[in-house]
Amino acid sequence: MLIDYLPLIILIALSTFVGFLVLFLGRFFGPHRPTAKKGQPYESGMIPYGPGTRQMSVRYYLVAVLFILFDVEVIFFLPWAVAFKKLGLFGLIEMFVFVAILLVGFIYIWKKGALEWD
Repeated sequence: MLIDYLPLIILIALSTFVGFLVLFLGRFFGPHRPTAKKGQPYESGMIPYGPGTRQMSVRYYLVAVLFILFDVEVIFFLPWAVAFKKLGLFGLIEMFVFVAILLVGFIYIWKKGALEWD
């Protein structure tokens, strides 16, 4: 039973080894000349001001999660479009239901003000 997992274990071990090997070779053979100027934070060619880290609003993360959510849901349109002729009327109705659910979710977050950027 465990012999079935041998290729997977070999793949994980080999990829881990190659990852560490690349890191080691880059560190060993790559240029490494640290200076004070190179160690300074760089911000689009401008002199940075304030701390390097600052608190972000929860809205920033909310918009990011909503983008990912709707983006992943829209990905389901491609397989549907490819198999559209096989699915027939059932597939069309099913996609209308899917789009309606997406639209309800979009209207809900719009009314809640999740898309407002203050």
